[in-house]
Amino acid sequence: MQAINDFILAAAGQPWVLFIVLACCFIDGFFPPIPSESVVVGLAAVASTADVPNPWLLTGIAALGAFTGDNTAYLIGRGVGTKRWRWMRGPRMQRAFRWAGRELRKRPASLILVARFVPIGRVAVNLTAGATHYSHTRFVGLTVLSATLWAGYSVAIGLFFGQWFEENHLLGAAIAILCAIALGIMVDIVISRLRARIPDPFTEV
Repeated sequence: MQAINDFILAAAGQPWVLFIVLACCFIDGFFPPIPSESVVVGLAAVASTADVPNPWLLTGIAALGAFTGDNTAYLIGRGVGTKRWRWMRGPRMQRAFRWAGRELRKRPASLILVARFVPIGRVAVNLTAGATHYSHTRFVGLTVLSATLWAGYSVAIGLFFGQWFEENHLLGAAIAILCAIALGIMVDIVISRLRARIPDPFTEV
């Protein structure tokens, strides 16, 4: 176990780790199996006691990757639609696309902000926004905000829980990731219920 902790600590201090964060957050914008939350939260948990990587730099890199990934998905959706590839045509993804299309027509701003915290949801929303030609200018503005909030949230979760496990970085990262997943599910449920009751002030007329 000590060898694993030493390896995690050594890897967290390497500059290339931030390139991995950037790549994971970027790809996760249009390919949900990439675990960007786990990477960011886990590294933040290590940073809480080891001071590497720098939490502010980690937040900025994660936000940049998330923003570029979301907008790449938008451009893919605009260019190819939502049925071009096999993984898009599966029943689960098609249900997500139909749901995203309905919600984008009703409350686009809140949907884009909330979807950033739901792996499959954000891919469906990003692609659908492009396929339905939702205003790219507005999409860029909303994804700047959503990516920043998501990165800050992920790093904050890792920092908070990582401080409890100063001597075991692996356990701290694992618990922080589990808590982030649980909180993400709860936030999604709460906001979904609120969206059903409160009109979105940013909805386009």
